[in-house]
Amino acid sequence: MSNTQLQKLELLEWLANIQDQNLINELTKWKDSHYRISIDQYNRELEEANSRIDAGEFVTHEDVKKESKSWLK
Repeated sequence: MSNTQLQKLELLEWLANIQDQNLINELTKWKDSHYRISIDQYNRELEEANSRIDAGEFVTHEDVKKESKSWLK
């Protein structure tokens, strides 16, 4: 068994025994932030975004700037 495989097994055993919910939440956030979607999923999301833009479902940069000024009041 390679060193990498041993490290993975040790990590799996450690993860299986974690009881600290805060640590589990942080590890889940880290995992989610490092997850890569497939190229097919990426293309689907781009197509969906383009469809929303074509339908006029977007906010312009100028509108966001105007609205954000009201947040400072």
